[in-house]
Amino acid sequence: MAPPSRISPPPSPSNASPITSEEGLTPSQLQTYNENGYLIIPSYLSPETVSALLSETSSLLHNFPLAEHPLTRFSTGESTSHVSDAYFLESHDKIRFFFEEDAFSSPETSTPSTPLGTLLKPKHLAINKIGHYIHQLSPPFRSATLTSRNAAVARSLGFRDPRVLQSMVICKQPEIGGRVPPHQDSTFLYTDPPSAVGFWIALEDATISNGCLSFWEGSHRQAEVGKRFVRGNEGMVFEDVKGERWAKDVSRWRGEEGSVEKREGMISPEEANVAEKYKLGEVKAGSLVLIHGNLLHKSEKNSSRKGRMIYTFHVIEGEEIYDAKNWLQPPEGGFTRLYKQMKT
Repeated sequence: MAPPSRISPPPSPSNASPITSEEGLTPSQLQTYNENGYLIIPSYLSPETVSALLSETSSLLHNFPLAEHPLTRFSTGESTSHVSDAYFLESHDKIRFFFEEDAFSSPETSTPSTPLGTLLKPKHLAINKIGHYIHQLSPPFRSATLTSRNAAVARSLGFRDPRVLQSMVICKQPEIGGRVPPHQDSTFLYTDPPSAVGFWIALEDATISNGCLSFWEGSHRQAEVGKRFVRGNEGMVFEDVKGERWAKDVSRWRGEEGSVEKREGMISPEEANVAEKYKLGEVKAGSLVLIHGNLLHKSEKNSSRKGRMIYTFHVIEGEEIYDAKNWLQPPEGGFTRLYKQMKT
């Protein structure tokens, strides 16, 4: 049997227009982002840059030492057991590798020849994601992240001091790439008030068959950030947000003096799982998807034989409060300043 392919079929064409200069977003693009909470920009990266990032990713996946790895798995569901170990929590200034849950034999799939916990795939086809300091430690990814073009986009979104705080390659491996349930990025990268924006870049075509993103359009204006992912006494936990729950650009949805009372039109946590509310976001390799930190989005499991490799980094407003409770803590010298380190 031939190994799973890392090439995806072409998705449906996008009606979005590419950025043609380094002046940031056009008024039309900014309006779409503000209304929908996300924006798809095709052809954001050149084919040559995409190829260089894929080549770097392949090198990282093939060359990391498996014998020294603690086999930390990344749970894309509700479990938090994977994040309690130091390998995960100390990845803020390192490049580390996290396995797909289904890359190992389970009680249902184990056999005498593959006992429980056996790695079932070659390591380069078993990794869920690589993170979280690629934007500094990998020259190709640094060159694609700290650019004047990305800085111009951040400026269009109203950032005064954008900080790149994490970066990841998410592999969405053929046949085993895990489902990611509905979530908001500001739950995991909380500032007070929320300010996170994801720069999500397809390195391979993302389609319905290999687990493309889906978005609840406009949910950034209807879904508060009610929980945050924090360091607890016995590992990582979700706790109620005691600070601001709405980003400044959607403050008209907030109650008096920061009240979190339910208002007409707000989406409850239970309603966030209504599948028919989500719109597919199929994109071609090289496309950028900007994702508001309050926006509900998800992706399904990749059960196909086609890969879905992407690169994503997140930006927060450096002027907002980012406290010691957050799971991801700043490296020495602080999070990366996009405006000061950008290259042309």
